[in-house]
Amino acid sequence: MTRLRTFERDGLVFDVRDEGPADGDVVVLLHGFPQDATAWDQVVPHLHAAGLRTLAPDQRGYSPGARPSGRDAYRLREVVADTIALLDAAGAERAHIVGHDWGGAVVWAATARYPERFASAVVVSTPHPAAIGHATTHGLQALRSWYIGLFQLPVVPEIVVPPGLGAALRASGLPADRTEHYLRRMREPGAFSAALGWYRALGSGLARTLPRLLDPRDARRANDRARERPHWEGPTTYVWGRGDVALGRAAAERTGRFVRGEYRFVELDAGHWLPETRPVDVAEAILERAGAGV
Repeated sequence: MTRLRTFERDGLVFDVRDEGPADGDVVVLLHGFPQDATAWDQVVPHLHAAGLRTLAPDQRGYSPGARPSGRDAYRLREVVADTIALLDAAGAERAHIVGHDWGGAVVWAATARYPERFASAVVVSTPHPAAIGHATTHGLQALRSWYIGLFQLPVVPEIVVPPGLGAALRASGLPADRTEHYLRRMREPGAFSAALGWYRALGSGLARTLPRLLDPRDARRANDRARERPHWEGPTTYVWGRGDVALGRAAAERTGRFVRGEYRFVELDAGHWLPETRPVDVAEAILERAGAGV
């Protein structure tokens, strides 16, 4: 079998690490902000030892050949489609899917839209979006997420964020060597603005959705369409660090209410950067789910 080094979608070229036993069940590993595929470096040896094949892409905005312009290019439907294109390029009909931070948001969206393509899901740090929404309006999550509003602004984040980004990442618990690596990647031409595209797409999606929500007829039609879609009912594990500075307990504990299938909540005495700081715990959660095979 030829190993993937890149895959393509709509003229964009994505870098990917295709590693582990060639005939093993596939595990897709999706990083978040401001990481890249190396976020999983301490996790994958445990998966390979158990006979699993891992696909860890540098996601949209992080691969030099996949940094499109415009915030709509970073909407979740696009990044989910990237994940499906990766599975197709790898010849994988089904896979286990794992995501951290923004990668976790992709997991929630991908399993909801393409449940037939996934055997299990492990989400690291990122609560279910409905749980985040509830916590934002019923708790302190909005204060924890203050930076999201800043990141959606035009131009300003590119000026004010980079000088203090390293200190902020280290203060949030990211190891110094990982911080320096991610900062180097963010200094690549267009990389930081592309990474911010994921946040800016949130504003684009809200602008499109709000008018429909305000019209009762459109809201009813949207609910009817949602009921007609297949739903993810597969086994799901959510791993959260109680010291996470960005994602609080209210959303973490509420996430299970929005999972239809068999569910496990793993709480760790740790912070946000679990793949880098608690790789054994993350690997164990993945192995537990992948143990049944695809």
